[in-house]
Amino acid sequence: MQHTSEQYDAIIERCRELFVKKMKDYGSAWRILRLPSLTDQIFIKAQRIRSLQEKEVRKVDEDERSEFIGIINYSIMALIQIEKGVVEQPDLSLSQASDLYDKYAAATKKLMEDKNHDYGEAWREMRVSSLTDLILQKLLRVKQIEDNKGVTLVSEGIGANYQDIINYAVFAMIHLEEETA
Repeated sequence: MQHTSEQYDAIIERCRELFVKKMKDYGSAWRILRLPSLTDQIFIKAQRIRSLQEKEVRKVDEDERSEFIGIINYSIMALIQIEKGVVEQPDLSLSQASDLYDKYAAATKKLMEDKNHDYGEAWREMRVSSLTDLILQKLLRVKQIEDNKGVTLVSEGIGANYQDIINYAVFAMIHLEEETA
């Protein structure tokens, strides 16, 4: 499990570095996005990953990793939006946004560690394509919850689904890193 923790941290650090660079370029313009818009952005990225996995020819020279990074970062933005709400104008400084990023990355890692304890790192036996499918399934669930205006009868909330999406994306990236090592 220690190895997983270190791998997880390395992936999140790479994602955070890109988040910070984009914050420097664009500020917190993403704060105007409503939750369904973030869900749709994540969905598009997951669909592209699935398409890359299924097609033999790629017309754009990008790999799955950049899309998984996008999924992780947009999911953390969604968790921030759940807490802070949507605004009309960007309102977070780089420092504030980074602190919130760290807060949700840490909470999501803790969830991963708890589930890994209970499931015995079963994800290590999964294929990247299966993790992609699980991300898509979670996104369809989130879309349904959003369409239901957040009301659920027995299901976990939207935030928990975003956390699972982050963890599945990190697991997929760990697998991809191990394949090229």
